[in-house]
Amino acid sequence: MDKDKIQSELQYKAVRSSGAGGQNVNKVASKVELTFDLENSCCFSEEEKARLREKLVTRLNKSGQLILKSDEDRSQLKNKEIVTKRFFELVAKALHVPKIRKATKIPRSIVEKRLKTKRNASEIKKLRKRPL
Repeated sequence: MDKDKIQSELQYKAVRSSGAGGQNVNKVASKVELTFDLENSCCFSEEEKARLREKLVTRLNKSGQLILKSDEDRSQLKNKEIVTKRFFELVAKALHVPKIRKATKIPRSIVEKRLKTKRNASEIKKLRKRPL
């Protein structure tokens, strides 16, 4: 994953933040919206695009764009950094392929040990009975 190449495809838009904040909210556009067009991206192979589509299906709009927003900070620059960091974490997590679990066989010695213990317990219980 070439971050510099992907970074060049990201589009940012500054918007006025919502919520309380008084005059600062009314006149400063500190909220940042990041838009990434997955369908027209040349950074990912077709397999990676398919994997991203599958994993981010709930986050993509109908035209195949991923839109992330951040209004956590009063600074537009910090919000841009936050949303970019969040984007790269999201993409890295979506592209991660988990290792396939291999079923392991229980060693014969362990099985025999368990059966031997069961036999011993059974013998001890038989010896507790009154002889006939």
